[in-house]
Amino acid sequence: LDLEAVAAAVARLAAMGLRVLAFARKDLPPGTATLAHADVAGEMVFLGLQAMIDPPRPEAIEAVATCQAAGIRVKMITGDHALTAAAIAMRLGIHGAAEDEVTKIENSRAFANVELRPRILRDVSNIDTSTTIMGQPVPFPIALSPTGFTRIAHPQGELAVARVAGAMGLPFTLSTLGTRSIEEVAAVATGPLWYQLYVWKDRGLSRELVQRAKAAGYKSIMLTVDTPVFGRRERDVRRGFTLPPKIGLETFIDGILHPKWTWDFVRNEPITFSAVAGRADVDGSRAITLADYVNSQFDPTLSWKDLEWIREESGLPIMLKGIQCVEDALVAADMGVDAIALSNHGGRQYDGAPAPIALLPEVMQAVGNRIEVLVDGGVRRGSDVVKACALGARGVMFGRPYLYGLGAAGEPGVKWALDHITQGVTRTMALIGETSITHMSDGVVKRVRQ
Repeated sequence: LDLEAVAAAVARLAAMGLRVLAFARKDLPPGTATLAHADVAGEMVFLGLQAMIDPPRPEAIEAVATCQAAGIRVKMITGDHALTAAAIAMRLGIHGAAEDEVTKIENSRAFANVELRPRILRDVSNIDTSTTIMGQPVPFPIALSPTGFTRIAHPQGELAVARVAGAMGLPFTLSTLGTRSIEEVAAVATGPLWYQLYVWKDRGLSRELVQRAKAAGYKSIMLTVDTPVFGRRERDVRRGFTLPPKIGLETFIDGILHPKWTWDFVRNEPITFSAVAGRADVDGSRAITLADYVNSQFDPTLSWKDLEWIREESGLPIMLKGIQCVEDALVAADMGVDAIALSNHGGRQYDGAPAPIALLPEVMQAVGNRIEVLVDGGVRRGSDVVKACALGARGVMFGRPYLYGLGAAGEPGVKWALDHITQGVTRTMALIGETSITHMSDGVVKRVRQ
């Protein structure tokens, strides 16, 4: 079988906007009632290709072009792009969450409970989506959340995301568990940079990271406060996810079906935590589970009194990420924190946490304008951004959407994901008759269903 010829034929057909199916067969033992992935992962007899003729949609043609620009051989595009990207993310450990993943699902579902109240016959020819977040002007009320292990999605990792964010004028947040260093990201970024801080038991190391971020030009410190211990991410447990990431049997089989990702993974340097590269005790280069790593390194004694030394050390605005109740929002406001992010870590810590968008109305009622409030978790569309701002949020943050794009198509995929959301913001505002994201009409939210 000439694999190159088959791949070329698939690319030609897919580039025309056709749906391409590959057919293969394999004899299974008599009495087989169900199929597992492993049953069809090898020893298949290739039968041929078929291209389904249907009207090529503009988004399909655009997606094919984006993938090809990123060096990906397009085999088949089917259904919603978000679902396709999520399927890739599932294999990379991006898509999963804690326990039964109920909280992760609820984070997104809760946005559907917010019903907008559109007004018609208004001039919406000029729509202003700009605002300020943490004192920085931004073209949309959006900041990119920190994510760990970003290079597992694509070799460029945080560099690709920071470049796209900078070009769009959106803040990018580098994680303490990032796979590109503080200085590497600063060298390519052209937009606002924030640094996300986990506090280690080694407080000296935490201080060093804050000092490096400030010296490199980062504008804010985001202190994550929802990880005193590591949540049980059962999908990762079942897949045997470790530090450094390795290719297990299931991933190896899947890698045969996705040779480009596998090639990129094995030919690039091992994935470690670049901020502490060279320190084998904390850089993730020793074989260990992520849960064991976090529980051995992160400081569970972190408390409100630690805000003072972080503020003094950095001299930068501080955001607390991981607020999950009104009481803590009020404490943050009383202590002069600059901003808070309502967040449950994307549902990756425990099931039963409140969805940030559902928590937002009572937090806004309690804190008013005393502190900036952002919503982190569940955002998938521009309409979600508008809903959060209509309920009083200064803006939103998200990580999975851009990781889906990064994993699917590298830097062009990140651009597509962010364009998908930002264009949706402008479109939604026009459809509900609003022209300013910071001055929306009273009553633009009709109700929040429970």
